[in-house]
Parts: sequence; C-alpha cells; structure tokens
Amino acid sequence: MTLFINCCPRDNSRTEFFARKLLAKLGEYEEINPEKEHIQPLNRERLEYRTELINKNDYSDGIFKYAKQFSAADKIVIAAPFWDLSFPAILKIYIENIFVIGIVSRYSDDGKPQGLCKATDLYYVTTAGGAYNEKYSFDYIKDLAENCFGIKNSHLIKAEMLDICGNDPRQILEERIKFYNLD
Repeated sequence: MTLFINCCPRDNSRTEFFARKLLAKLGEYEEINPEKEHIQPLNRERLEYRTELINKNDYSDGIFKYAKQFSAADKIVIAAPFWDLSFPAILKIYIENIFVIGIVSRYSDDGKPQGLCKATDLYYVTTAGGAYNEKYSFDYIKDLAENCFGIKNSHLIKAEMLDICGNDPRQILEERIKFYNLD
C-alpha cells in the first residue's frame, strides 16, 4: 500500500491538489497528516524514553507507530509545499519521529546506515510560488530515502513560479499535471 504523508497545512493547498492527482494514478493509499496527528518533536524526555526502548529491542510502544507504518509501505508520497526555501517544519518533526534504528534503518559494522524500508519508490510532490531549488528540500529527502531508508527510487514532482505576477497558477498546475502524465 502507498503511504501518503500530507504536510500541507493550508485549506485548498495547491501542493495537496497536485499530490492527489498522483495518488489517483497510484491507487489505494493510507493518509497521514503529521499536523493533525499532533506529532511532536523529540524533546529530552521522549528521546530518552525512545532510546531506552530501542536499547532493549522493544518496539511495541506506540512511539514507534509512525516508523513501523513508514517502513511497511510499498510506496511513499510526501506532499510538502516549498516554504521559505525548504519545507514545513512538521515534515522534519515527522522524519525525526520515524527515523528509528531497528525499524527504518540499521547501522552496518562500519557505522553506515542501511535501509530497512519496504518501499521501492518515494514521490516528493511540491509547489512553489517562485523558483524552486531542490537542494533545500527534495535533495535532503532523497538522500535520506536512498542512503538511510533503503528506498531506491526518489521522484520529484513539482510546479513552480505559481505566484509570479502575470502567471496563471491554475494553468501552470494543469501543464505540470500533463507533463507528469497525471491526468
């Protein structure tokens, strides 16, 4: 099954609209919205508790729910608008909650991460009001997917320049939908 990580906090989000076009092509999916799930950053107390459980090889606690869900997905779609040269902070909070040694990754004898995720493909869907620079968002996600989670194929699906004076954002989105064969 495809896991849809919806990091689009706005109503009528262009990024979410774009992502749902992809999801319609991929078929059945399970959706998680980290903001609506109230996923919290790992503070000292939660981090110490989680580390204690990992050291015991005890992954039965609910703190590992999202990591297990992520690791078991066949495909992953992340929808995150390009904000302030990156992505919404809730995506980083989600990542720190799912990056669990023993569930999504492990360390080799030489200390390098080795992925444990089932997914073969990760799709990163984004929109930008101006020019999009993938090094501040997609490149980070792609590096994690391929070098830490074991997901071999990372795909960027983007629409940019939506808020530039004189541009028609709806037309740009429709052109990108056709470009990516999502219609």
